[in-house]
Amino acid sequence: MMRPTILLVALGVALAGDPMTFGGGWPASAAEPARAAWSEIKWPFPLDQWGVGRAFRCPASACGTDISLYVRPKLGFCNCATGVSDDAELDRVGALELLSDKLKGLRDGRPIAVGWMNGRSRAYEVTMPRAAPRTALAIGFNDKCDVVVATVVADDVPAAERAALAFLNGDLVRRWVEKELGL
Repeated sequence: MMRPTILLVALGVALAGDPMTFGGGWPASAAEPARAAWSEIKWPFPLDQWGVGRAFRCPASACGTDISLYVRPKLGFCNCATGVSDDAELDRVGALELLSDKLKGLRDGRPIAVGWMNGRSRAYEVTMPRAAPRTALAIGFNDKCDVVVATVVADDVPAAERAALAFLNGDLVRRWVEKELGL
């Protein structure tokens, strides 16, 4: 019989890999600030063809950087055969136009997972009207032909991406996504 200490060490080593590497998405409990750290705010953008979504903020004290996250579904707007599998599709379905139409990709995107859905994440420099350029992250993930897009505004992209993906994988957002997608 293994000692409990040895068993815990072995379990820790087994779980130490980056969950994104294995395509499982960020577990709701790993690297996620307490859900109470995220506060829902009013959707700050004008109404467009996709309607309003949900907006959240997380302070630097809880998320490592100040984060604004805007998320909404775009039903029937995704490539049904391949989903959000490359940067061109993420650029097409993303919602960075909420911030500005002047964007520049900072690096190639990378695959992500939110719940049962796969997608992509990519950082951009966004030139905002009457303001200094900001760093934003476009995240898109799909279920068949329906896509959910998230726009993340923060200065520290790696910290914001970790916190946002953990939050998106949490029960609050996943239940809302299921409802919005009619699942």
